[in-house]
Amino acid sequence: MVSFVLDSSVTLAWIYAEETTPAIQELLLRVKAKGAWVPSLWKLEVANILEMGVRRQRYDRVIRDRTLADLAQLAIRIDSETDRRAWGATLHLAEQYRLTLYDAAYLELAVRRALPLATLDLDLRQAAARQGVVLLGGEA
Repeated sequence: MVSFVLDSSVTLAWIYAEETTPAIQELLLRVKAKGAWVPSLWKLEVANILEMGVRRQRYDRVIRDRTLADLAQLAIRIDSETDRRAWGATLHLAEQYRLTLYDAAYLELAVRRALPLATLDLDLRQAAARQGVVLLGGEA
C-alpha cells in the first residue's frame, strides 16, 4: 500500500544535506518500505533541478546521474491521470489557491487518492491544509 504523495521539494531535500531533517529522512524510509505516488511531471521536475545544479557547478554530472539512478530504485509510482486532469481539476486548484500548475498537480493527486502530501513548499502546504489534506515533511 502506497503511503503518501511525494513532491520534488522533499525528494531534493534527501539529496541536499543542508535541507535534510529527521522528518525528511523518515519519509525516505517510508518510501523504501511502502512506496509513494507522484504526478507524471515529477521525473522532469527532479531531473531539471539536478541538471540546473550541474550547470551552476553545485555538483557534477556523476552525482546527478547517481542520484537519478538511486531515485529510480525507489518504489515510486507515476500517476497516469496527471495529464488528463491538467486542464480541469488541477487548473481549478491552481486558480483557487494561486499555485503553479506544477504544485497543483501534487495537490490534485493527494486529494484524488486521499493520501497525505509530503512537501516543503509553504504555498502548497497552506493550500493542502485548506483542502483537508494531511501534511508530511515539515511544520504545518
